[in-house]
Amino acid sequence: MSIVVNIYYTGTGGSARKFAEEMEAGGIAADIRREEGNLRYEYFFPMADPETVLLIDCWKDQEAIDRHHASPMMEKITELRAKYDLHMRVERYVSDEGGIPEADSRFIRE
Repeated sequence: MSIVVNIYYTGTGGSARKFAEEMEAGGIAADIRREEGNLRYEYFFPMADPETVLLIDCWKDQEAIDRHHASPMMEKITELRAKYDLHMRVERYVSDEGGIPEADSRFIRE
């Protein structure tokens, strides 16, 4: 099992993109990627909404997320969110251990 958390950061005047850039340039994102249980931590930019950044954050299990939330890293992230006056929308998914069904895999070109 893994848990995927999609976080949509929205601001104004390009602040969400600046937040993501500072997370990367400041090494905070790299530090999170090295945390035990982190499987993915990547930012994406929706084409239809230049004021939003999507973070795809994937963890091995809830315990890994809890350790992350209890780490000093969260204070840094919280400070940057406030600095850029970001608002968030969060989606949470649990992985499908069965994988991609055969009926769907025929549409995937690798």
